[in-house]
Amino acid sequence: MVDAQESIVTALGAAGCRVTAPRRALAGLISHQNGPFTSAELASAARRHHLRVGRATLFRSLELLAGLGLLERIDLPDNEHAYVRCAPQHHHHVVCSRCGRAVEIQDSGLADAVADIGRRTGFRIDTHRIEMFGLCASCRRTAPGQ
Repeated sequence: MVDAQESIVTALGAAGCRVTAPRRALAGLISHQNGPFTSAELASAARRHHLRVGRATLFRSLELLAGLGLLERIDLPDNEHAYVRCAPQHHHHVVCSRCGRAVEIQDSGLADAVADIGRRTGFRIDTHRIEMFGLCASCRRTAPGQ
């Protein structure tokens, strides 16, 4: 996980951002997240670890990291949003609506579908984000009637 923390810190520096102690601490917390996490969960982890990270710093850092492509904000089925650590290249997510496990998927033919939607609607689609929700294989095995 140290590699993930350092990659976040390195990306901040490469983007010309100040690498402050609170940002470094948040990079460490984020690097230990498995799957989606909310800002509230990250704030709670900071308190548990006795890290002095202000609320405004936390929110600005999350948005900054999302802007750099190191995190992606995903909208959850319950209308909440969370963040997931991910690779900076374009991709989509499949998220388990029970356990929260998120899996990155590459194009898988979605670019063709988006291009078709553009043709049919007359839009020039500049960007898109697709999030799919369902039950992962593990949760399906333990779900009644599945």
